[in-house]
Amino acid sequence: MYGYSEFDTAFVRERAAQFRAQVERRISGALTEDEFRPLRLMNGLYLQLHAYMLRVAIPYGTLSSAQMRQLAHIAERWDRGYGHFTTRQNIQFNWPKLRDVPDIQDALADVGMHTIQTSGNTIRNVTADHFAGAAADEIADPRPYAELLRQWSTDHPEFQFLPRKFKIGVTGAPSDRAVIRSHDIGLQVVRGPDGGLGFRVLVGGGLGRTPMIAQEIRAFLPEADLLPYCEAIVSVYNQLGRRDNKFKARIKITVHEHGLEAIREKVEARFAQVRTEFGGADRALLAAIRAQFARPALPARPVAPFEAARRADPVFRAWADTNLAPHAVPGYAIATVSLKAHGATPGDAGAAQMRVLADVADAYSQSELRISHEQNVILPHVHRADLPALHAALKAAGLATANVGLISDIIACPGMDYCALATARSIPVAQAIATRFEELKLEHEIGPLKIKISGCINACGHHHVGHIGILGLDRAGVENYQITLGGDGSEDAVIGGRTGPGFAHDRILPAVEKVVRTYLGLRAGPEETFLQTFRRVGMAPFKAALYPAEDKARAA
Repeated sequence: MYGYSEFDTAFVRERAAQFRAQVERRISGALTEDEFRPLRLMNGLYLQLHAYMLRVAIPYGTLSSAQMRQLAHIAERWDRGYGHFTTRQNIQFNWPKLRDVPDIQDALADVGMHTIQTSGNTIRNVTADHFAGAAADEIADPRPYAELLRQWSTDHPEFQFLPRKFKIGVTGAPSDRAVIRSHDIGLQVVRGPDGGLGFRVLVGGGLGRTPMIAQEIRAFLPEADLLPYCEAIVSVYNQLGRRDNKFKARIKITVHEHGLEAIREKVEARFAQVRTEFGGADRALLAAIRAQFARPALPARPVAPFEAARRADPVFRAWADTNLAPHAVPGYAIATVSLKAHGATPGDAGAAQMRVLADVADAYSQSELRISHEQNVILPHVHRADLPALHAALKAAGLATANVGLISDIIACPGMDYCALATARSIPVAQAIATRFEELKLEHEIGPLKIKISGCINACGHHHVGHIGILGLDRAGVENYQITLGGDGSEDAVIGGRTGPGFAHDRILPAVEKVVRTYLGLRAGPEETFLQTFRRVGMAPFKAALYPAEDKARAA
């Protein structure tokens, strides 16, 4: 994985020192809150419902074991003993005191981490496939490209005050595990006609109040043109994007209002201008970066201990069946550690659990971890012979929940429990759904099913692309939850459709149960997933189950 250079280290230290001075001025009263707000947002510090929240960047979701231990230390020393992993592969601390934030930033800098550009109208943390560098279906590791984009976008003088926040996602495989179609720029590594590496470039995706799936602006962009082409896209957006209405300021609206062809024409013209300005420095930098992402040596070993444990231990077998993914190297596996224990807060990890994750990464996964946009932790390089010991260590720490991809593996934003923007609670809904289906012992029978929950229209829980999406809203001071069905964040991305009127807080769990039981009654067989069934039968039978009184009224 990438190690910070002397320049990177000095840059992060300097930014931390600058912010320390700004915090001191705020505490002394020399800066008003209005004056301080843009400064703190440039450094990832939000003022939430009850306290400040600090968002720490985890570029393209990759962490070392040393970094994970430092996050545990920060959680214990300056927060309330836990951190919250987010859908942008970041970690948030929900309770830091303002006076302590500069010390936290110094502690982050000690391990090559920071909070720069995790907020504000700039290019945010670049995300990537959480199986990057390990996946069996990968064309190329997308992380070198993501690191190149991180270096290019950090403190880019032209792009610090964009019309709105800007997000880039990269995947290196045909299977889209980075939800690139919901990004302002989505990049998929592909091979061109001559076999050379390049990108399919998508533009104008985004969720929130006006959800849109990104459109293809370039079918193939040669690898060498990545930075100048991205610069051209962001430059055109910076010029055309609306600043008169923040709800219409994202690039998805710019593309919608001007049309894809007009945007493509302007981007290509700008690309022709800036391409020569890079002079090859970006390609030399990419080569140096790529060398740091070489896959670690993974020696061959017998896998017999894995097979024996799988036959002998049904608990281990259930975990292996749900939480493991194929690795590019025979004999190895990618292990996902669920942060979705039934009844727990999705994405939260305590300091002790973080240290266990660091320990097992050292013991079994080349000291490397990943954070997924689904708010779980990945150990990317585990030999199958080590999986029984890994599972035992995770089980002792309460981290061996066997539910990855199942109904209780729920994505949820912090909602009204923490967020000042939220209009309804998300966490209790997620907890209730997970607990209910654990009680029913149905989730393995149900099979793959993604539930995603947002506590407001900003859609931080990605509800629009959930197989079952739940949006919490305020209706005359009462929490009301809308349900969408059929959404998908994969390579076949689609926005889910609304079922109808929303449900009160005490009715949303029974409503979800009705949807699931309807699916179980309609599926062609146990191998047909919820999404496959929905696409085959459509919305009508689910609406009939959710709103039987309305059906009867229409019939009368």
